[in-house]
Amino acid sequence: MSAQRDNSSRVVAFRVDASLEMGTGHVMRCLTLARALSQQGVTCHFLCRDHTGHLMGAIEANGFSVHALSNADSNGSAPQGTGVPAHAHWLGASWQQDAEQSRSIIQDIGPDWLVVDHYALDARWENAVLPEATRLLVIDDLADRPHAADALLDQNLGRQAEDYEHLVPGHCHLMIGPQYALLRPEFAQWRPYSLERREHRRECQELSISLGGVDKDNVTGIVLNALQQSDLPARCHVTVIMGATAPWLGSVREQAAKLPWSTEVVVNVDDMARRMANADLAIGAAGSTSWERCCLGLPTILLVLASNQREVAASLERQGAAIVVPAGDISQALPLALHTLASANALDQASRYSACLLDGQGTSRALQVVLSGMKRSGNVE
Repeated sequence: MSAQRDNSSRVVAFRVDASLEMGTGHVMRCLTLARALSQQGVTCHFLCRDHTGHLMGAIEANGFSVHALSNADSNGSAPQGTGVPAHAHWLGASWQQDAEQSRSIIQDIGPDWLVVDHYALDARWENAVLPEATRLLVIDDLADRPHAADALLDQNLGRQAEDYEHLVPGHCHLMIGPQYALLRPEFAQWRPYSLERREHRRECQELSISLGGVDKDNVTGIVLNALQQSDLPARCHVTVIMGATAPWLGSVREQAAKLPWSTEVVVNVDDMARRMANADLAIGAAGSTSWERCCLGLPTILLVLASNQREVAASLERQGAAIVVPAGDISQALPLALHTLASANALDQASRYSACLLDGQGTSRALQVVLSGMKRSGNVE
């Protein structure tokens, strides 16, 4: 039985996870949408599994209720075979177990919308948990499984609506492409300053390195070793951005202290837009932060750290917005990429190509779709 609530209230539930394996990006973009909804008076709840590396504390710190799903026993390991999502093992349970745990929570919340951002979940789970009066928004990057969605958001460059033609119902509202990237509002706010600043750049004086909040394989350490072979200007300042749960944080700090350039390692920053706006060049993973960098026109050397990042990285390189360095060849390819982007002209060109891909208003566009699907939609500022 659903909990009784004021008919004037508006509620959205999110089913999303973070872990050492899947990283933090799914939770972070859902938090961006949740904060925008909260500013419009919408109450948001999160359903998250208790993986190692979960971000439930960070979600609660943002003022949202979290409903923890306990880890399943070994008998609940993800099945393999035809029709099973490629990332089913990320769930930490079978989809049936996850649905059973989630169903009663979602029914009790009684949300207007359920937002699902999880590569391990598909239409089977969605149909099993979705209350009759609740609409479903799916956030995806893969276009590799069916969904029972009323709306679907895929923010990736090169994605086409046709990619989901046979994966969603005919009535599904598709939000496709970087113009729907779920960025925090500060990126749009810093965009004019960032683009104007780049018109006066002469060389790379500020290098930003950010390879995800977890970086379980210590790619950051490999990058720092490769920097030793590069021809960065002597007065270049290097900033390494990591998450507090990164298992190699101590090792990276030791490496940074030995670099010939002024280098700092910062953790859990809350001013990423400002830092990106003041950077001349970034070394980063080809995940959701790619769109933050593009919004600010920040030239980037991209590392593909997961299979689902290959298409995004290739698309950005084709657009001239980035140079892709294979994760298996960082020691050789990274110094060459840094040399290629060393000149002011090369940096300026990459900046212009990246900045034209999006304007940073994707969250507002998604917010309009969600609010318009509520009985009491309110006003979007």
